[in-house]
Amino acid sequence: MARVKGFTVTLERDIKQEDFQRILEAVEMITGVQHVEPVLVTHQDHITRMRLKNDITRNILKLIDETE
Repeated sequence: MARVKGFTVTLERDIKQEDFQRILEAVEMITGVQHVEPVLVTHQDHITRMRLKNDITRNILKLIDETE
């Protein structure tokens, strides 16, 4: 049976640094958790989200155009 050495947790939305402390503390309280480190939002995250949003919008509009 395989062993697990860690987890990656993704939040449903970005939160302010001052608001993440409670989440960080809650995760640290889980048995077996040794270290929790937040991942900061970067400009690359914004670029990726905008490109994804644009791709989805373009595909939806193309689908609508094809059905008319």
